[in-house]
Order: sequence, then structure tokens, then C-alpha cells
Amino acid sequence: MTTSRRLADRKVEKFEKNINKRGAVSDSSAKKGNNLAVGPVLIGFFIFVVIGSSLFQIIRTATSGGMA
Repeated sequence: MTTSRRLADRKVEKFEKNINKRGAVSDSSAKKGNNLAVGPVLIGFFIFVVIGSSLFQIIRTATSGGMA
């Protein structure tokens, strides 16, 4: 067997091992449960800021007579 043939056989064997491992995810790396990316406190704060700024804008527009 020539060197290039042995090298090619080694690469094919490594590739075939990789094919057999695809899609096999260990239990430790799989997501478990209902993990939220953003906590409820942060969502509440975001809603507070958005609603608060819109109310502030409405009040400011009303007090200035409707002209910006």
C-alpha cells in the first residue's frame, strides 16, 4: 500500500466515525426544563420603561397644547 492510499484510508475512517456520531447529543448538554433567557424582573422593568415613557410623552404633549 502506498503512503497516499494509507492516508486516504485513515481520513475515510475518521470521516465515517464522525458520520456515526452526528446527532448524538449527551443529556448534560441538552436543554432541560423551561429555562427563560430573560428573567421576569427584566421583562417587568422593560414594560415599566416602555409604558412609563409613553405616558410621559402623552402628558408632555397634552400640556404643551398638542404642538411638539
